[in-house]
Order: sequence, then C-alpha cells, then structure tokens
Amino acid sequence: MDWMARATALIGGTVAWARRMNAPARQAVGISPEIPAARTQGIMTLKMPVAEGWKGGHVPACAPGLRVNAFASGLDHPRWIEVLPNGDVLVAESKEQAGPPKTLMDHAAQATMRAVKAIGDSANRVSLWRDADGDGMAEIREVFVENENQPFGMAVVGDRFYLGNTDGIKVFDHTPGETALRGPGRRLVEFKPHGHWTRSLIVSPDGAKIYAGVGSLSNIGDQGMEAEAGRAAIWELDVRTEEARVFASGLRNPVGMAWEPGTGALWTVVNERDGLGDETPPDYLTSVRDGGFYGWPYCYWDRVVDDRVPQDAALVATALTPDYALGGHTASLGLCWLPEGTLPGFGEGMVIGQHGSWNRSKLSGYRVVFVPFANGAPSGPPRDVLTGFLSEDEKLAYGRPVGVAVGADRKSLLVADDVGDVIWRVTGAA
Repeated sequence: MDWMARATALIGGTVAWARRMNAPARQAVGISPEIPAARTQGIMTLKMPVAEGWKGGHVPACAPGLRVNAFASGLDHPRWIEVLPNGDVLVAESKEQAGPPKTLMDHAAQATMRAVKAIGDSANRVSLWRDADGDGMAEIREVFVENENQPFGMAVVGDRFYLGNTDGIKVFDHTPGETALRGPGRRLVEFKPHGHWTRSLIVSPDGAKIYAGVGSLSNIGDQGMEAEAGRAAIWELDVRTEEARVFASGLRNPVGMAWEPGTGALWTVVNERDGLGDETPPDYLTSVRDGGFYGWPYCYWDRVVDDRVPQDAALVATALTPDYALGGHTASLGLCWLPEGTLPGFGEGMVIGQHGSWNRSKLSGYRVVFVPFANGAPSGPPRDVLTGFLSEDEKLAYGRPVGVAVGADRKSLLVADDVGDVIWRVTGAA
C-alpha cells in the first residue's frame, strides 16, 4: 500500500474513531464557556471537506437584511485584505508551503490539506483592486508587489508600506494612489518561518507602532521551547526607531487583530491547540495586555494544565484568561472592528472570519460571525453574518472565509475566501 492510500485509510479511521467519542452537544462559546474535560487523542482526528468552489451562481448565505456580491474574483488563494485610504483594496495571495512529510501522520495531514487547497504552490503576491465606478465590483486589477515569501499582513504609515512575510516584516517606499510598489524594500524584523506561517499586521491608532501576530512552530512545543523562541506571540515594532520586542506571549496562533475604539485596547483572535477533543480548548477572542501571558503551551483558558507538556508552574500562575470563547477548532483567523451603522441590523462589535476546523468529528467554523460589544467588551452571543460555505453533509467546502475588513465606504464588509478565490462584499439589502 503506497503512502497516499495509507494516509487516506488513516484519515477515515481517525474520523470514525472520533465520531464514537460522543461529541459535545454545545459549542464552548461566550464569556463563561462550558469546556469539556480533555480527552487526549492517540491518533489526531483529521476531517476536512474537499474544496468545491462556487459554481452556477451559488453564493454564501447572508443574515436577514444583508446581501452579498463578488467584489473581486479569479484570485489565487486570497488570504488577507488591507483597504487603503483612497479606497483601493490590497489582497495578499499566498499559501502554506508543505515540507517533506516525516511520518504517516504528516502524509495524512498533507493529503487532507491538499484536498481543501490549504497547501500547495503559493502566488506570493499582493494584488491591488480598484472599484473606479463605485458599483461595488472592482474592474481594475494590478500587481502591487510580487515574489515575496508567503505575504500576509499589510499596513500603511504615511509614505511607507509594511508587509508581513512569513520570515519577517519588510518596509517599502509608497506613494499613495500608485498601483505598484517600487524597489525591493528592506527587512526590519526577522521571524522564523514554518509552522503557523501567517504574519498579520496592524498599526496603532497614532501611527507610532505596528503589531505583528506570530504563531507557534508546533502544536504544543513538540520540538522543545527553544524552537518556539519569539513565537506564539504578538510583536511590537516602533515605527520611528525600527526596534521590535515581544508585546504579549503564550498565544498559540494569534492572527487577526483589531482596535476597540472606546478603550483603545488591542484585541486578537487565537487558534488554540489540537488533540484534546472537539470543544477542548476553544479558540478565543481576547484583549491583549502589554507583557501579558496567555497560557500556551502549558495551560489553556482558566489555567487548565495540559499534562502533555512539561510544566512551568510559576508561568502558569501568571496566565491570563481570555475574554470570549469562540468554540473549539473554528480556526478564527480574520478580525475587524465593525462600527455602529456599517451593516443594518448589526451594532458595533467584532467581525470574525472563521476558516473552519479539521481536528473535530463534527466540523465547526466555515462562517463569518459578529460578536456584539458594549462598554469595551463582548456583550452577547455571536451572530452569523455569512454562512453556507460548507455543504450540509460536510463533504464539500464551497469556500473558506479568512480576512475581513470594512470597506472604504464604511457601509460594507469585505471577506477573503481562499477556497472560492473571491473577495465577497456584504452590504445592506436595501
């Protein structure tokens, strides 16, 4: 039996085994979630739908009062969005690069990820899209920068453009309104590649700092904590001095970041560890404190120890509890603040692009959700904005949402879909 056949058999076996594990009836969601006790998986559960894409006019389903259209299509694995001050939309087109598989589990995981287009050749570019006539669909497409190393996060400060490649942050000279960068740029901060490869960026409201999300190399420090140095963290880059430091740590894979305008706090969404059950532990949305430690890999949520990991009791004692659980393995990646009045029927709060699970017996995520806020904190259950990315039998993925951003008109929401190769635009139905 060749490795592909063995990998396929392993996938089927682990899924069947996981379905016998009595999956929780409710998701671990909210400020005080019910998190089941950990149940270590001897063989990691692998379940993921095959990438189908959108065909024959099929589009995601909107919440009542909303409508959706393709703002841009024909992309190559669009992951992240940056809306420029002049209304142009930048899209990072990139994909994870798989290393040589070392074990049967690696073969199985890579076969699964290829089936949903999660790994493969990367476009390694940022494209620019312009809706010159204001009809909600971009008709101008340009290559903004190319030949980068798995580009993801983007940020603009004055006449400088910052790009989060998997191996570090680069800065380029930038002239507002131009459709392409000039020159090769220079690297300011170096990050270790591989593992969780995305490098999201966000600028502080005063333009003085840039924050970067850097995920862990492994699930739970599997190669030792020296290999994880500088990872599972949010970094802070001083724009003026170009010095960088770790701002917060113990965040297994912090991806999307957003500012809550009332308090000025930085918030992020974090993908938690695998191998402990469908809902254990939940991914989460949390405010981020300077110097804060959030538990990874030693513990999760309210200092629940992960006994698979050699422990550091003193560090566990300092771990902060996240603010809001998002359910197990939702792969919550995209995050943006939604101001009051942007979408009818939705107040102010956070919008989250949930890319979708693989380490579950019953899939979760595969949707865009809204978490309402009041007085600077989550104030209610999540609400669906876009759904329908997954077939009812969980066998097909029509799309997988990633980055989210409020449009330049402040009356629309843009969503990157890396399976559908589309940027969706959500607006009021009227």
